[in-house]
Amino acid sequence: MRCAEIAVIGAPLDLGAGRRGVDMGPSAIRVANLDARLTRLGYKVDDLGNVETKEAESVTAGPSHARYLEEIARTCKRLAAMVERALAQGKAPLVLGGDHSVAVGTVSGVARHYRRQRQRIGIVWMDAHADMNTPKTSPSGNVHGMPLACIVGQGPRELTHLYNYAPKVDARNVVLVGIRDVDQLEKPHVRESGVHAFTMRDIDERGMRAVMNEAIEIASAGTAGFHLSLDMDGVDPQFAPGVGTPVRGGITYREAHLAMELMNDSGRMLSMEVVEVNPVIDEVNRTAELAVELTMSALGKRIL
Repeated sequence: MRCAEIAVIGAPLDLGAGRRGVDMGPSAIRVANLDARLTRLGYKVDDLGNVETKEAESVTAGPSHARYLEEIARTCKRLAAMVERALAQGKAPLVLGGDHSVAVGTVSGVARHYRRQRQRIGIVWMDAHADMNTPKTSPSGNVHGMPLACIVGQGPRELTHLYNYAPKVDARNVVLVGIRDVDQLEKPHVRESGVHAFTMRDIDERGMRAVMNEAIEIASAGTAGFHLSLDMDGVDPQFAPGVGTPVRGGITYREAHLAMELMNDSGRMLSMEVVEVNPVIDEVNRTAELAVELTMSALGKRIL
């Protein structure tokens, strides 16, 4: 990222997920020595702690088609304010999830900061899933399957219109990388939205380098740069077993590192988040360790 100082922000939200445990993701990533490793890489680190969020036991789930929507929206609004404030202070935000619904808050904060400067941002969204359901199409009602739809202006107004405008990002500057599990009713949203999707078949056929070069070009076209949203379930569960919704046939260990390195090489990454680390089902913190390794590659660590 372009800033010499990084603001680490935990977002321990698991209300958007069907399986509990990702609220412990920020702690697991910190236990994997994130801050010290960032410091050794040459960054000044300001760990801002965690955004305030409620536990499932203390709030009602609400409508079954978008469970915990009101509380998720409140958390995302608080997170957006922290992200925007960090950017205004010249710090690059690094958000630690939590489930992927926190991306609505992260992206809203980044997008608003650059909107004030009359600039747009792009997104590289690495994930096994498209995350483009809406309450009308979601088979589960879990909001972590909806955040990208909300960011491009589709879905519940509580999330699409944080800061009272939508979309936060033009779909033409949004790139999905590594998807391999898309719900049947969700597929038209992806195809018709204007988002560019690279499936695992594209990576198999073309290779990660070609896919990422094009992804970076799309996310950067006419923008100030791009936000990286890294869902750890984008990586194959052989390497990242501790995730909320694992899907076989994903990005390999080296492909993931190459993708991170290429994004750093571009000099276009503005901000980053890492989500869906679930220590409850992990193996001796392997997935959090990998999350930190990939973050290091995205922020400039090299073999030589």
